[in-house]
Amino acid sequence: MKAYRILIIEDEEKIARFVELELKYEEYEVAIKHDGREGLKEIEERDYDLVILDIMLPGINGMEVCRRVRRFSDVPIIMLTAKDQVEDKVMGLDLGAHDYLTKPFAIEELLARIRGVLKRAQGVRKNSNHIKIKNLTINTDIHQVKVGENLIDLTKREYELLAYLLKNKQIVLTREQILEAVWGYDYLGDTNVVDVYIRYLRSKIDDPYKEKYIHTVRGVGYVIKDE
Repeated sequence: MKAYRILIIEDEEKIARFVELELKYEEYEVAIKHDGREGLKEIEERDYDLVILDIMLPGINGMEVCRRVRRFSDVPIIMLTAKDQVEDKVMGLDLGAHDYLTKPFAIEELLARIRGVLKRAQGVRKNSNHIKIKNLTINTDIHQVKVGENLIDLTKREYELLAYLLKNKQIVLTREQILEAVWGYDYLGDTNVVDVYIRYLRSKIDDPYKEKYIHTVRGVGYVIKDE
């Protein structure tokens, strides 16, 4: 069984290092980022099973990181903070955090919360890890895409674009919505990048199988339809 991968986003290096050592002792795979922007980029570029996220961070604070992550990922998040205000806890949970722990904390409690969040997330994934449209199937647990029995080789960005379209099937998505969800809030490039990646996807899942999964809505954007 593969080890769970956990990302720690914490600017206090001693705390981050202490938590890292304890998690590695429990046989988790661990990475650390000390800045909100770096942490957000890391989540965009790599797959993690859980994120431990401090609120008071340089670059972007933890609340904003959580808000932006929820636009493109449902990775479990445990908020970690020195604040003990009810309003902060409510805000963190409303933004999509799965749990909340106030500093100072006992490492045993953090480990227990991690086990609980991972167990609940695993239960959800067992029930909703496959999305299917006609002959196209995506397994969100292992980022596997198939047309019929044929495995489709996608880049990380292509996969994220396809997953976003599938999760919003029947909904016409504008280029701006797609850019924000897949490329991120801070993306400053041309919206034409969406059209380029749609062509990449079509060349892999539409054209070879003589099927039309991705539909263009002129002047608006794109949609994946069931029919």
